[in-house]
Amino acid sequence: MSGQLLIIEDNAANFYMMRFLLEHGGFTVMGAETGKKGIDAALRCRPRAILLDIQLPEMDGYAVAEELQRHPELARIPIIAVTSYAMVGDRERILAAGATGYIEKPINPDTFVAEIIQYLSNDRECDKEKQL
Repeated sequence: MSGQLLIIEDNAANFYMMRFLLEHGGFTVMGAETGKKGIDAALRCRPRAILLDIQLPEMDGYAVAEELQRHPELARIPIIAVTSYAMVGDRERILAAGATGYIEKPINPDTFVAEIIQYLSNDRECDKEKQL
């Protein structure tokens, strides 16, 4: 698997772990530590997927997901919430804000890359549609 992924995460240790695993899985990874920087990076680079923390400074992940969805050029990019928010209703709330998927922290290093890949399988169908 390959492609560029954007991680929007303010915790350096969490970012490092995700980047390490994804790069060893064949991906190129870029990062942003705030929602605003993440939105700017997504608009500039159009990543294959966006991994989004919910608890961010200045602008939380819910607001980031909603803002990303407002841009037609980003609307088909999967947004995967990677968060420690695991209370009743948290998953539904981030999905309603525009996330495609949800992975709980702490992440499982043995399954993390496979979990991300499952959200990317649909973009191959989009690529086929573009070719028609």
